[in-house]
Amino acid sequence: MSGLGKRLIVECAGTAWLVFIGCGTAALNTGVGSSIMAVPLAFGFALATATYVLGRFSGAHFNPAVTVAFVTAQRFSVRDLAPYIAAQVLGAVAGAALLVYIASGRPGFELASSEFGATGYGDHSPADYSLHSALVVEITLSFAFVLARMLMSSGRSANLIGPLVTGLWLMLSYVVATPVTNASLNPARSTGPALLVGDWALDQLWLFWAAPLAGGVLAGLLHSRVFGQPRGILARRREARRGESA
Repeated sequence: MSGLGKRLIVECAGTAWLVFIGCGTAALNTGVGSSIMAVPLAFGFALATATYVLGRFSGAHFNPAVTVAFVTAQRFSVRDLAPYIAAQVLGAVAGAALLVYIASGRPGFELASSEFGATGYGDHSPADYSLHSALVVEITLSFAFVLARMLMSSGRSANLIGPLVTGLWLMLSYVVATPVTNASLNPARSTGPALLVGDWALDQLWLFWAAPLAGGVLAGLLHSRVFGQPRGILARRREARRGESA
């Protein structure tokens, strides 16, 4: 199997895990009673665990907004952009489909009346927030999360505490965004449930692509302008270290 093929399988599996655990916490606990922190915790720890286990294989994007940000910052090949996003969406659909199969075992289950963690605004916002509130919260929190994800992806701490920090960051973002939109910050995460719910979820899906991707582009631009270092500087530093060790 080619290197890209292996990475795409990993991206698909990681995104499926994220959607299955996060949306499953919301969808399968209906009528059981759970803490308002349950879903944010589920998404945060799902991301952290998937990144710890799979990050070394694909970079653990699991989110089109993250992939777009790395491309914007010239830290990821643009030719792999479309395949990565396709794998992430496929994984999200697979995770949501597994939820439907499990939920169908509950007496009285009706797919038409189930939301499976679908994201929305207006009448479909958990607290009836309007379009402009949903747009701002999704762009802002996507920008902050993706930038944090990029900053934690390099350096000595990347493999040790990076996954935990980004998982906690996602959890805190979901605490804020859940009442407004049911929290997306990830186009693939919204697409999986929306394709199964249909109707209003598909009508409103555009926002949960546009806003996170806009946040990702902004994060990529800021990272490259403020936090990135020209390749020439990095090369000179590597040469200096070799000279010191010689």
